[in-house]
Amino acid sequence: MLNDIVEVRYLEGYRLFLRFKDGVAGELDLAPMLHFDGVFAPLRDTKYFALVRVEPDSGTIVWPNGVDLCPDVLRHRLTGEPLPGRAGAVQDVG
Repeated sequence: MLNDIVEVRYLEGYRLFLRFKDGVAGELDLAPMLHFDGVFAPLRDTKYFALVRVEPDSGTIVWPNGVDLCPDVLRHRLTGEPLPGRAGAVQDVG
């Protein structure tokens, strides 16, 4: 899938460099996306956050405790492209 992540590098704080299978790449600050509670609580520690790696079978990023993030959402946050299946969606203004 084009949205598969093939490279991740920890930068600082909660920022990562991501590269997708199709070559799209850039830096993304995950702090605004994460609520550091429940299974995400360990990620509050930036030393633990830095242990992120690519999980090739699922095409996304993962931490040692098994927490992962949807590559489609990460790409959307990085590029502003619509989420798959949402292009041309009509917004209900009811």
